[in-house]
Amino acid sequence: MVDTITPPSFSQKPSKERMKQIIAEVQTSILQNEKYTSDNASAQTKKLSDEVRDRLRDLGLDRYKFLVQVVLGEQRTEGVHVGCRCLWDADTDNYASQTFTNDSMFCVVTAYWIYQY
Repeated sequence: MVDTITPPSFSQKPSKERMKQIIAEVQTSILQNEKYTSDNASAQTKKLSDEVRDRLRDLGLDRYKFLVQVVLGEQRTEGVHVGCRCLWDADTDNYASQTFTNDSMFCVVTAYWIYQY
């Protein structure tokens, strides 16, 4: 007999708004009083991605894998565009993105969640 895995019900799916809230809380707690320096950028991006991933895992959403991308840069007069492409199951997978800015930096954090069948 072959086991079939059913997709998650609506109540078992991650909330995009909750994910955005988590990302915003982490960004504010880590970056609120920080100034951009290239020396600290690598450590800050790692800290942000680890904290967001850990907070998402703490939600206890079984069978979901979380991926976190962080773009951190110096606030200047230039514009920045960040894009992505994904191939996934539109019924179960999704993403949330949140932008943080202050006088010296910008930070875009995107969290992806993918259901593992």
